[in-house]
Amino acid sequence: MTATRTPGVPAIDEGSLISTNPATGEEVGRFPVASTDSLTAAVARARDAAAWWAGLGFSGRKQRLLAFRSVLTNRLEELAALMNREGGKPRADALVEAIAAVDHIAWAAQRARKVLGRRRVGSSLLLKEHAAFLEYLPLGVVGVIGPWNYPILTPMGSIAYALAAGNAVVFKPSEYTPAVGQWFVDRFNEVVPEHPVLQIVHGLGDVGAALCRSGVDKIAFTGSTATGKKVMAVAAESLTPVLLECGGKDAMVVAADADLDEAASACVWGGLTNAGQTCVGIERVYVAEPIFDDFLNRVVARAAKLTVGAEPSSDIGPITMPSQIEIIRRHIEDALTRGGRAVLGGAEAVQPPFVNPTILVDVPEDAAAVQEETFGPTLTVSRVRDAAEGVRLANSTGYGLGGAIFSKSQGLSLARQVRSGMTSVNSALTFAGMPALPFGGVGNSGFGRIHGDDGLREFTRPKSIVKRRAPSLLAATTFDRTEKTISQMLRVVRLVHGRSK
Repeated sequence: MTATRTPGVPAIDEGSLISTNPATGEEVGRFPVASTDSLTAAVARARDAAAWWAGLGFSGRKQRLLAFRSVLTNRLEELAALMNREGGKPRADALVEAIAAVDHIAWAAQRARKVLGRRRVGSSLLLKEHAAFLEYLPLGVVGVIGPWNYPILTPMGSIAYALAAGNAVVFKPSEYTPAVGQWFVDRFNEVVPEHPVLQIVHGLGDVGAALCRSGVDKIAFTGSTATGKKVMAVAAESLTPVLLECGGKDAMVVAADADLDEAASACVWGGLTNAGQTCVGIERVYVAEPIFDDFLNRVVARAAKLTVGAEPSSDIGPITMPSQIEIIRRHIEDALTRGGRAVLGGAEAVQPPFVNPTILVDVPEDAAAVQEETFGPTLTVSRVRDAAEGVRLANSTGYGLGGAIFSKSQGLSLARQVRSGMTSVNSALTFAGMPALPFGGVGNSGFGRIHGDDGLREFTRPKSIVKRRAPSLLAATTFDRTEKTISQMLRVVRLVHGRSK
């Protein structure tokens, strides 16, 4: 007899993690829960596999990662269908996510040698007889704890870059999306069958904690700020370094000279895509007074046309994590109680497992809907004097992940003033799809970077080597130096560094 389960809520049954669709309750898959012993064994296997994988060199790893990229590309529709079944993600959103992940795999594979390979660097004034070299070596085994909202793009930002750098990976996907994680790990192992370079472990939060204590060489975590703090505390027990990509409360600032149609389109997309379940999603919008009413009307008109439902063709699917619905409800009700108005949606928009698009105005800046991460298809749109005031308010929370600026003349200068890891100008969320750009936050949004050159280096340790190439002209680093040597050194240093220009 099967016990009644809440759709979308992970359940453990006889040692198996059961994944279900959040809208229909359909069972998507069952996966063995990792015990402490099995996790320890997985890390030990990864340790051996890492030595083999690193030994392939950049070219060998590149060949296999590009083959993995091709397998995913040729099965994108299958992957998107699974993402829809397990997390309720609309087909179009799933395809966009998967395509971006493919692009990151290719970029990391093709760029790794140039960023991480051995290179000559300049020597110092007193050590000209020595040559200096720098290279970045793999850490060994990296533990990756992934999220449910972007179950392939986000973990791949760590996994692909860690693999390209020469590490083996033990991946713990979110308990809300284990089937997607298992699917792409299985595809990788079809391409790399020789050794368990990429392994997966399933379970709830206790398995994630066990992974942090398992002896891996680094933990890359994506999730809430509260959980990120727990991950960091556990990792601190063994001084295991961590990369934390936590929550966000991203803002869009719309200047008086913005293209309003483009800004409205990006606002609706950036705030409501994936049902608003996006760490870098737009949640707050600050609009310059002269264009506020016009902009708001355009946003409402666009958002009102979006379809909500469990069908793959819907614009907005269900809320993947059922417990998040009450947070969304609380934020909406708090905003309305405190004088805010819903110009679209409102309290009645919350219809579990769905939340319809909700646009709130006149919401106080200290309201939960402004200060806390909502993670739903809601937007607060606020009137400000000008873009400068908008930037000031955008910087007023403890978060600092992403954001957006819309302005024809001030875009770059305003973007530099936003306290965040990434900012888009005249677009929204586009930095996430740029493999060359590092991705990560500041403050309560975490630290460390995935993507880009910094993302590759994040999973390595720098190795410095100095090699003598000639006898010393000035014997500075020896007890054989003389007073004459010291005098010569002083003359050289004063000649080179003694002048102010």
